[in-house]
Amino acid sequence: MTTRAADSVTALRHLPRLDRAYYQGLAIVDWHMSMVDRATGWLTSGFHTRFREILLHSVCRYLVICPVYCLMPDHMHFLWFGVSSKSDQRLAMSFLRKHLRPLLSPAQLQKQPYDHVLQETELEQGALEAKANYILQNPVRAGLALDASGYEFRDCMIPGYPEMTVTMPDFWERFWRIHTFLSERKK
Repeated sequence: MTTRAADSVTALRHLPRLDRAYYQGLAIVDWHMSMVDRATGWLTSGFHTRFREILLHSVCRYLVICPVYCLMPDHMHFLWFGVSSKSDQRLAMSFLRKHLRPLLSPAQLQKQPYDHVLQETELEQGALEAKANYILQNPVRAGLALDASGYEFRDCMIPGYPEMTVTMPDFWERFWRIHTFLSERKK
């Protein structure tokens, strides 16, 4: 089966999901959205600007923060943290996808995003930072950039902290302080 045919089959198949509760509260989820047939041509600076606006609305509305995202020519990758007992990442992802669809046309998102709800053994700070770094290195592995800091379509989205960017030398130190503050404030 060709890659395109395999992608089309994947787009039609229903991915298994954990119970809704796994995506709520203080869950940490690694999300990955691919385009049907690995379509390209939609990733531009203008799209990135609109994407950030929609992402901001998604994370604010459903009480999530995004320490890292990376938009690739044929897919998008996110790491999301719930910051409240009322956080709901499945609703946040549905909202994001709904509002991205018109911007992506004629490209289409696959039927469902892939997700990985992080387990206890994956939740140590060093492991989370390594996962985030892996996401940021996607363009380097794909040959789109010599190093991750030179790739335009990646960053973070932490509502209330517009100065935060993944390239800051003290990003993780600041992120963990903000995460603790938001998580304690929004119980």
